[in-house]
Amino acid sequence: MIIFVIVAPTLEKYEKVGGMFDLKRRFEKISGEPCLVMHNLNVTRALVEELRPKAIILSGFGFSFSEFDPKSLFPLEEVIKKAEVPILAICGSHQLLGFMYNLDLHSVSRLEDEPMRKLLPGEVDLADYHPGYFKEYGFYPVKILRDDPIFENLPNPFIVREAHYCEVKVLPPDFLLLASTEACRIQAMKHKSCMIYSTQFHPEGYTDFYQHGKVFLENFFKIAFRS
Repeated sequence: MIIFVIVAPTLEKYEKVGGMFDLKRRFEKISGEPCLVMHNLNVTRALVEELRPKAIILSGFGFSFSEFDPKSLFPLEEVIKKAEVPILAICGSHQLLGFMYNLDLHSVSRLEDEPMRKLLPGEVDLADYHPGYFKEYGFYPVKILRDDPIFENLPNPFIVREAHYCEVKVLPPDFLLLASTEACRIQAMKHKSCMIYSTQFHPEGYTDFYQHGKVFLENFFKIAFRS
């Protein structure tokens, strides 16, 4: 079994997240394992240790970090840091890992978005999503910076879906930088001693034409299941 954690500020907002069960089926097909979908507020270390999943995937999300109560993230942080389960964090959850490993969540009362940058004159804006800020939105080439089994059978660069305006600004001390784009330095990272991978891009957002995200997920499950 694997667990797909939908990260959202409240249960009400979690219930309005679309597409989660399409992704559940996608993860099940690639991994060959049943996938349990849960909201982060229901995920605890005790539950994870009871269920003993083979891997955990943390979802991307379009919510601003200011919508989260940092206290609500403490149980998930404990799972990430202490449950000893292979983890893949995607997009917003990738940024969340940046906060968890660069800050003491227990000492902050509020988290804030960390945009890549403001738009330059003449750059096209996606006005319905954080107007005035630069975004990576669509399929982009990502450059591999460090050899790793997660990139097996992928070209360099490989092409995957992006949908973000924020980023991890500082590589956490416990992590290695794996991949970058021109606009976003920390596109992929992994923990130095734990089986934790984290991506700014969306490997789950692959299409029939753009298949590299699928290969990335296949590699993650292969690594996770033999760990």
